[in-house]
Amino acid sequence: MQEREQIIQAYVEAYNRFDVEGMLAHLDENVQFENIANGEVNLHLEGKEAIRQQAEQSKGYFSERCQTITSFKHENDLCEIEVDYEAVLAMDLPMGLKKDDRIQLEGRSIFQFKNDKIIALTDIS
Repeated sequence: MQEREQIIQAYVEAYNRFDVEGMLAHLDENVQFENIANGEVNLHLEGKEAIRQQAEQSKGYFSERCQTITSFKHENDLCEIEVDYEAVLAMDLPMGLKKDDRIQLEGRSIFQFKNDKIIALTDIS
């Protein structure tokens, strides 16, 4: 469990630094990613390369961003974290948010592991 927590911490720290290669370091080649907002899946990606492309694209949305892990919960091959999320927009978004607006959210992420690699990641907010 401690090794999984270290892997997740490294992933989150890389995310906060906009370090795409660091984010990908512990992902399986066939990793699955889903983002769920308000109970609906609004993004589904398959494979490390698809996640790389999305991560590179999303770097331009924010001038700063920070996820802070507030808890870990382990069950079999899953590890769930709760996070506080804060970001500053680098551009206007279609939903009415403007450049330099600050976003604050609480959410959780569920990581599924196999052989110390992340094979699935679900972000829920």
